[in-house]
Amino acid sequence: MPSLLINLINRKVVPCKFYRRLNLRNLSNSMSAAIQPFKGLTDRFNGVTVDSQKENCELPNFLATLEESMKVWETSKKRGIWFKVDIQQSDWVPILAKKGFNFHHANTDYVMMFRWLPKEENNVPSYAHTMVGVGAVVVNDKSELLVVRERYGFTNWWKLPGGYVEPAENIVDAAIREVYEETHISTEFHSMLTMTQAHERMFGCSDLYFIVSLIPTSTDIEKCDREISECQWMKIDEYLDHDSVTELNKFFIKTYLNYKSNCITINCKHGIHSLLKKAYTVHYATKIDEK
Repeated sequence: MPSLLINLINRKVVPCKFYRRLNLRNLSNSMSAAIQPFKGLTDRFNGVTVDSQKENCELPNFLATLEESMKVWETSKKRGIWFKVDIQQSDWVPILAKKGFNFHHANTDYVMMFRWLPKEENNVPSYAHTMVGVGAVVVNDKSELLVVRERYGFTNWWKLPGGYVEPAENIVDAAIREVYEETHISTEFHSMLTMTQAHERMFGCSDLYFIVSLIPTSTDIEKCDREISECQWMKIDEYLDHDSVTELNKFFIKTYLNYKSNCITINCKHGIHSLLKKAYTVHYATKIDEK
């Protein structure tokens, strides 16, 4: 009986251990097979961008999915790996940072992180290092200039209406929009005049400021109380002699008068790039009688 009992016990115990090992192995293989790497979108520089809104991954599975994806990308010799992390998946950020990803830029609802895989020098360009602003020279048929005083400016000096260009907005369109928003004066394009470049401005960025000549198609001013404290039509000579006008702004008006006396205008032409298939605008100088 003892021998038979031992045999019976062994027959039960040994198969039980065997099946347990087999089930654990199958479970491990099943878990490995369930981890699918991120697909991402391959760009023309052989980089990959993963958008968290298009390829969401639950947080408990994110690290394993990321590690599996990195193996695939390293094997296929991908270069820059980008993660566009929506604010709803912000829990991904510390995990990506611990895995060698750096911040590249951010917006109100996402952060873009990247990791450079090749051993060669990282040639990913910086992002948003330059702000673009516009100012408008608007002169009516009485040789009066449209001028404003900002409600929250550094000083109470008279200046040209204007502001910052919005994303994907043309310079001329931005000038027309800013004039209307600040003064309710409708305008149309006349000429580009000049531009300035400065550094260490808002957010530590460089700054490009374009001056555009616009022709008013309305005359009645309705100032924007939120941004503007005063707005009026002012004689050009008065503006040029005014103590509360910067020398730079006076230079813009002198440039306008110089162009006018020499019949010069800087036009703009729109087109589509033959290779990139993207819209562009080119500006060029010409004599008015050559139009």
